[in-house]
Formats: sequence, structure tokens, C-alpha cells
Amino acid sequence: MQINERIVGDVAIVEVIGDIVGTSGDARLQDKVSSLRQQGYKQVLVDLGKVAHMDSEGLGDLVLAYARIRKSGGTLKLMRVTKRLQDLLTITKLVSVFDTYDDETAAVASFSAAA
Repeated sequence: MQINERIVGDVAIVEVIGDIVGTSGDARLQDKVSSLRQQGYKQVLVDLGKVAHMDSEGLGDLVLAYARIRKSGGTLKLMRVTKRLQDLLTITKLVSVFDTYDDETAAVASFSAAA
């Protein structure tokens, strides 16, 4: 798994490329989100458009990242969730937890609308 980050206004965009699975080593999603949080970013958008597979540990990483951002007063949203991952979120009943968006413009704008 590869993780790239970029900043658009006050929103940190985390692009995940590859599978989010327990064997991803030290490049874990929750670590990246924690690092951004420590840098002062409270609005995080995770781009899952290039993720083909997520296992239970990867899903746990995503949930933990969400919980940590929320605890610090921030917001984590998802963008470009693939059909397979959308099905996973539905099966695990997490679809009601995460705000999801199909495109970056709407996703970034949603942070301003919520403020």
C-alpha cells in the first residue's frame, strides 16, 4: 500500500493506492491520519479510488483513524469509494458512519458547508 498526501485549503487529502490489509507494514492509514492530526489538520479526506481490497484489519485502521480525528474535534470523510468497498461498508453497517463523495470538488466543499 502506498499513501500520498496533499493539502487543498484546510483539507488534507490522503490518497491510498493498493490494498488496505493487515500486512501493509508501517505505512498504515491510521499512522498517516495521526501524523496529519498532529500537524494541525482536522479535516481529512481519504481517497479510496485506487483501493481494490480491504480486509478486516484495514477496515479497523480506517475506523480507528476516523475515531481519532473525531476525538480531536476533526472530521474524516471518504472519497471515490469503489463498489467493492461500498459493499464492505454496507455489510459492516459502517456506511452510516462515513460521509462519502464521488468527486473531490464536492468532498472538499462539504467541509466548508459543515462549518
